[in-house]
Amino acid sequence: MVLQWGLIGEAVLADPPRLRSVRRITAGPVPDDAFNRVAMLVHKLIDAPIGVVCLVDEDRQVLAGQVGMPEPMASAREMPLTHSFSRHVVVAGEMQVVADVRADPRMRDNPMIREIGAIAYVGAPIVDPDGLIVGALCAIDQEPRVWTPSEIALIGELAEVCSSEVCLRIARSAAEEARRAAESAHHQLELLAELTESLAATMDVEEAMRRLGDIVTAALADWCVVALADDPGGRGPARVSATHCDPDRAADMARLAELAAGSHADLQAMIRAVRARGRPVRSVDGDTEMRSRISDAELSEITARAGFGASMIVPVVSPVRRRAVGAILLVNRPDRPAFSAAEEWTAAEVGRRAGLAVENGRLYREQRHVAEVLQRSLLTELPVIPGMELHARYLPAQHGAAVGGDWYDAFAQPDGSVVVAVGDVTGHDIEAAATMGQLRNLVRGDAYGRDEEPGALLTALDQALHGLRVPASATAVLARVRTCWSGYEVGFANAGHPPPLLLLPDGQVQVWWVPPEPLLGLPPRDEPRTTARRFVPAGSTLVLYTDGLVEDREQLLDDGIARLSAVLRENAARPGDELCARLLEVAPHRSDDIALLLVRLT
Repeated sequence: MVLQWGLIGEAVLADPPRLRSVRRITAGPVPDDAFNRVAMLVHKLIDAPIGVVCLVDEDRQVLAGQVGMPEPMASAREMPLTHSFSRHVVVAGEMQVVADVRADPRMRDNPMIREIGAIAYVGAPIVDPDGLIVGALCAIDQEPRVWTPSEIALIGELAEVCSSEVCLRIARSAAEEARRAAESAHHQLELLAELTESLAATMDVEEAMRRLGDIVTAALADWCVVALADDPGGRGPARVSATHCDPDRAADMARLAELAAGSHADLQAMIRAVRARGRPVRSVDGDTEMRSRISDAELSEITARAGFGASMIVPVVSPVRRRAVGAILLVNRPDRPAFSAAEEWTAAEVGRRAGLAVENGRLYREQRHVAEVLQRSLLTELPVIPGMELHARYLPAQHGAAVGGDWYDAFAQPDGSVVVAVGDVTGHDIEAAATMGQLRNLVRGDAYGRDEEPGALLTALDQALHGLRVPASATAVLARVRTCWSGYEVGFANAGHPPPLLLLPDGQVQVWWVPPEPLLGLPPRDEPRTTARRFVPAGSTLVLYTDGLVEDREQLLDDGIARLSAVLRENAARPGDELCARLLEVAPHRSDDIALLLVRLT
């Protein structure tokens, strides 16, 4: 029966809801004015040498308020549970009144009998809002004493006062916890919103990893390692990025990333660990658990300098492939607490959103590859023509599918003339590129073998686009170059396109403005398109280009053309390939595709 009672007592004392209330009431063994006043009332009103407000924890008793306790207990304000009479109030669930504790089987071995001479005891329960007993208000005498009914009633009334104070403090503590939880939730949502916005702004995986590290180390961990493997089975290439909240650790983090990428087995071990559990893996002691997985000595030294305390590994999960494609190692310095459950939830969300960014990057790379292959298949391989040097460049816009409707072309005619063209189909996607392919082929098919002027050829192209119902809207310059007694004759037609430029042998630049004519693909006009004609000396360079090379939203088109003309003058003596490179360097923000064709007339 004694053993059974002991087990029941241990269960009551260790009850988690009760202990949670105890720990909400007081900050620990420190003086508490409110409870000291109640203890003083006990001392004065019933003439007891010792009055104590006791809070009974799992393994100790806190003297929240006391009068008459000798040193060192008066200053320590706590004692082991073995010294507690009040624990019997908690276990019994009711007031305990004992005239002589030496005669009570439960209390006669208590060390307090010897240490402070405690003989008589009366204790009344102090309860929380749920009726759980968190402690007792007690009076202790140092000689046997029969407690009177009025004294017992007064102890009970004062215990009710203590219970009211306890309920008030727990309500305040709960409100403060709710406030902190709301702040934490708001902070976590802000972090996730910032992360989502930042990752959505880039399709480059390495840049996404860097942004993720910056955001995580600013709000969630002291440092982190983001590791991705295209093949989680262990055979694919590894990408690793490391970030520390201390900028002075940047060199260490760069070296850590380099070493971690080389230690592919360690990376795969991290990924397999989180794949096996399918959720974050938290560690309180990073030195013994997480660091044991680091096999490289230099890597281990760097992590030690960074501060390896509590840590957590989070899976980076692909929402498409539904498997871990990487892991994020979050680490705090040893002087910081372990990651909380709320932080684990946030970290798991970070991993999911990182997985979405990785998947978006992968799909973007695949789409970009397809687009680049399509673009290369549609662009002309420049012919080798005696008396001419042809140089061309195509650059996709910096954003989008890396393919668009810009194009260039050059081909020799049977009569010895050469047809060159540059055009720009409306749009910046694969549909624009496909339309561009149709348009280019129509130009080639219609112009080859015919001796009409460029204006007549573009007029016929308008009719073909309309009659074949090709959904094209495009600008273009089409030119025919012939040799003549003075050098070369260039006839050209311009359908709403930026003007050609001519770099003369003396370094001067001509801008071939002509009256504007409509874009290709609009309803056919009654008037035929016109052909302009220029006579060009040998040694000149004809420059055809699309608007991506000169247009800037913050400047006029004339300013962009003037800028391009200046570069031509400054680099007139450079070889064709170098001149192309210099011209592309002055392109504005690259929000549009660029096609460039240089025709050097030797």
